[in-house]
Amino acid sequence: MIKKSFKKLIVLVITWQAKIVLKKYHPKIIAITGSVGKTSTKDAIFTVLSKFKTVRKSEKSFNSEVGLPLTILGLPNGWNDPFIWFENIIKGFGLMIMKRPYPEFLVLEVGVGKPGDMKKNVTPWLRPDIVVITRFPDRPVHVEFFGSVENIIEEKSALAYALKKDGILILNHDDEKVYSLHQKSNRKTISFGVSDNSTYHGIYPTYLYKKERGINIPDGINFKLEHDGHTFPVMLPKVLGMHNIGQALAAIACAHELGCDLLESIQAVSNYITPPGRLSLIEGINNSIIIDDTYNSSPVAMAAAIEVLRDIKGKRKIAVLGDMLELGKFTEEEHHLVGEQIFGVADILVVVGPRAKFIAEGAIEKGFNQKEIYSFDSSKTTAKFLEGMIEKGDIVLVKGSQGVRLERAVEAIMEHKELKKTLLCRQDKEWQNR
Repeated sequence: MIKKSFKKLIVLVITWQAKIVLKKYHPKIIAITGSVGKTSTKDAIFTVLSKFKTVRKSEKSFNSEVGLPLTILGLPNGWNDPFIWFENIIKGFGLMIMKRPYPEFLVLEVGVGKPGDMKKNVTPWLRPDIVVITRFPDRPVHVEFFGSVENIIEEKSALAYALKKDGILILNHDDEKVYSLHQKSNRKTISFGVSDNSTYHGIYPTYLYKKERGINIPDGINFKLEHDGHTFPVMLPKVLGMHNIGQALAAIACAHELGCDLLESIQAVSNYITPPGRLSLIEGINNSIIIDDTYNSSPVAMAAAIEVLRDIKGKRKIAVLGDMLELGKFTEEEHHLVGEQIFGVADILVVVGPRAKFIAEGAIEKGFNQKEIYSFDSSKTTAKFLEGMIEKGDIVLVKGSQGVRLERAVEAIMEHKELKKTLLCRQDKEWQNR
């Protein structure tokens, strides 16, 4: 492993290089933060804006300390390879000294994992032209590092105050904690959401289905956009989860506020596909359908995934739910609540990991049939179990935190395993070696 002192030196150098590159090339910066939906919103904005402009986005959800300067420099993560880092630094100097082609826009995902990540590592030097805030937690995320939900919100809100004076703040109107920032930021503010007063307002959401191999399978969502007294149909094929309406609205709003044609922006967002492991639809064995939500998990995201499983039509619904990590003192309570939420939604419950046993407890107390609950310690044993019980027409939701590695269970039950590197999360060499 690279020593911490060497890593700190690398971060110092590439951050310094990134600052100089920003001053030299003057790209417009769109920065996205929140506790849920950052990556999906980033990708949706990139999908729409790249129709009109040259755009670069954060490729992966690296922590901001490393990921932001790497994206600005257009370089890959060197992980634990000092030679790649040395090559990166040389290329960074090349970008500083020589005149190279550079994108007009940068779409940056800005996350926090510990106190100071935003206030100390990002906002002192990053001045966005647009800030998009997706959602703040109702319940704790990373709370074992921050102590309270309020501390997390305060840290992430710092990005709104880093906006340029003529910048635009784009807020989720459906989250009161997010939208309240419009009173404090002293910047032009617009909003998106299904709330009546949203600047970009989504209405009449519905799921789409198609018949394949004799069964009806989910095939995306559609809704209508109300804006400035006009109504427009919006199609999101291959996308699950009504919360993705927010991602689409944020992308349309961002492009339109930058002067892009509204109708063309609406057409462009129909090409948006959710990133791997984020409520992705995957063809499963025995004519089943997998809802792969294995990228990560939190109480808010878990509730959203359960809502998707509840709302879509299926013959038999199976929920494979793993540990939610970094919840500190709220661990037992939040897992127990998930068990209560899954009652009446799934026909079969599979829990994975020591914390997920509290999900089973919550479900049983609510009235879930104990004979239809199965508990496993790892993704590998879960995978073997699922292989033997999936039937035609089953809808299988798979969700858990990164550390549970439930993408391995998805791999075991997906029909076309040759597509795993494209369809599943954590398929690069660094993760495969863990």
